[in-house]
Amino acid sequence: MAFQDLLEQVGSVGRFQILQMIFILISNIIVAPHSLLENFTAAIPNHRCWVPILDNDTVSDNESGILSKEDLLRVSIPLDSNLRPDKCHRFVRPQWHLLHLNGTVSNVTETDIEPCVDGWVYDQSNSLNIVTEWNLVCESQSMDSIAKFSFLSGTLVGNILCGHLSDRFGRRLVFICALLLMAVSETCAAFAPTFFIYCSLRFLAGISSSGFMTNCALLMIEWTKPEIQALATTLLVCSSGIGQMALAGLAFTVQNWHHLQLMMSLPIFFLLVPTRWMPESARWLLVTNKLQRSLKELRKVAHINGMKSSGDILTIEGVRTTMKEELEASQTKSSLWDLFRTPILRKRMCLLSSVRFLTWISVLGLLVNLQHLRINVFLLQCLFGIVAIPANLLGMFLLNHMGRRISQLLILSLFGVSILATEFVPQEMQIARLVLATLGGTFSFVAASSILVHANELLPTKIRATALGITGIFGSIGSALSPLCMILKTYFDYLPWIIYGVSPIFSGLVVLLLPETKNQPLPDSIQDIEKEGRVSRQAKQKDAFIKVTQF
Repeated sequence: MAFQDLLEQVGSVGRFQILQMIFILISNIIVAPHSLLENFTAAIPNHRCWVPILDNDTVSDNESGILSKEDLLRVSIPLDSNLRPDKCHRFVRPQWHLLHLNGTVSNVTETDIEPCVDGWVYDQSNSLNIVTEWNLVCESQSMDSIAKFSFLSGTLVGNILCGHLSDRFGRRLVFICALLLMAVSETCAAFAPTFFIYCSLRFLAGISSSGFMTNCALLMIEWTKPEIQALATTLLVCSSGIGQMALAGLAFTVQNWHHLQLMMSLPIFFLLVPTRWMPESARWLLVTNKLQRSLKELRKVAHINGMKSSGDILTIEGVRTTMKEELEASQTKSSLWDLFRTPILRKRMCLLSSVRFLTWISVLGLLVNLQHLRINVFLLQCLFGIVAIPANLLGMFLLNHMGRRISQLLILSLFGVSILATEFVPQEMQIARLVLATLGGTFSFVAASSILVHANELLPTKIRATALGITGIFGSIGSALSPLCMILKTYFDYLPWIIYGVSPIFSGLVVLLLPETKNQPLPDSIQDIEKEGRVSRQAKQKDAFIKVTQF
């Protein structure tokens, strides 16, 4: 934890931190909304079967010239269980006798009905998207979930790969590679000729999304002091909300999914230019024994922050003296198994993984299934972005005043309750459903930021990215399962939403088993964590001894 002393010498909150934070936040505004693109590019419009007497201009029927479109629709399309035109079936031959029936009962049999063998007709008021382009409706409607699953399963693979790569090759390199992969894959997705190629490119985008998000947080918190780390992570999540507003506005304006995909992807290429001047994390360089490079980065930051008096300590000897224990620990090469070798770190990893899985299944379950709430998706997405900023600032206030554990319990419980309330409120009460859904989206952002703050403060710098990658794997498993939960609607309509609502409540209870980290310095090595554990146990034993003595 001696790096904190070096950081104070070069400036822990100065011009460099502000500039770096602005760049990362702008990058996140552009990149983060890509996980929610299918809310708009895969929205299922109203549709029905193509029928000759309605949709073929060359057909000339004696009766069709005097009948209205509604009459032609009635004789061509059967009614579903809700007495509305069926979306996936049509009559084999026009049922003209239905025009003479006052009621809804007729002698139509199953043999008179067939699937949409000639394709579908879509509501023209909806924009062109992947559903209309590749006919992902009726028997192929589950492909909508597969498109979302492709991106989210990519984030799972990304968490497996990028965490380890960040700890081995550095935060900056993986950050740049993730940006480049995201820009290329998402731009190519706009020109995908088939649904399979589209899903493959979205899978690559999911991998890059994990690497980008992990290293965004690390590059910010590893260059700031403990009191600012919660603010930095909160602003990162707030920027995601701004990105959501931008996505909703663009999707409402742009009526073609190819153009929307390009407008969201091309700006990422411009983000690669400023990365040339982005410093590597000096904290990571030191704990991996790259002394010369870390000294170079520290001097660069001191120059930007105007800390001219730091020259005396920013020498090889000064750094060796300050970071003596950490440099000795860095001689031992760390591996994945170090996360589970010691009892305290093993317990933290298991608990953090459980929290990520339970929370992310609900966060993504809500965010990628907005259409299933039967509320205006554009309005809801925009509201999520608007309330994200004040909500996250409130969340930061709770984290700093109530502590990490109690505030997370409160936030996660409210998140779960708001999801349950949204689904069980009657469809007629649209305003109430809109308010509750907005609250659910609000608490999802706050829950995500508070969990990331706590996790970063509980894990050692030397292997922090790998550890975040492991917990991120469990979060990605939950994320990938979240759209598939919608398949359970076939058994019970409310079952997916019950899962989404109950999971964060359980997650809040698990958080109580983790230690409090409010205003505590970041641990740099596994030894720091074990030392914390011993101090904590000794303090508890001392308190118990005092209480017994007083009694």
